[in-house]
Amino acid sequence: MTSHQNTQTMKPATAAKKLGVYLEATPAEFQEGVVSRTELNELQANPPAWLQELRKNGPHPRPVVAARLGVSIAGLARGGITDPLTTEQIEELRQESPEWLQKERATQADVRKENLRIKERNEERARKQQRA
Repeated sequence: MTSHQNTQTMKPATAAKKLGVYLEATPAEFQEGVVSRTELNELQANPPAWLQELRKNGPHPRPVVAARLGVSIAGLARGGITDPLTTEQIEELRQESPEWLQKERATQADVRKENLRIKERNEERARKQQRA
């Protein structure tokens, strides 16, 4: 009995998300086709010029914008940012440093500290259980 492997494919939206790019900014042939796992791996390993350009200058999807600004996606929404932004627009926001951005960055820093505290507490509990 032989088994033949099916090629895994994904929708362009899924591939764009995995590549960290805004789907509507990708070339039409990317948006209209399906992407195999092999093609995705190749795009990640050897990004074509259009992918390099999108990653460098945008427009960037919300998760990328949030990461570059150091805030959560919900924080972006609270700040009124709902559309994709270019690298230049992200830099302008950083320079302006509006009050909402400062507040959301502080909130994100608090969340990270709390997550670290919980992780350390859980690791300590695990060590104590191993000793017992």
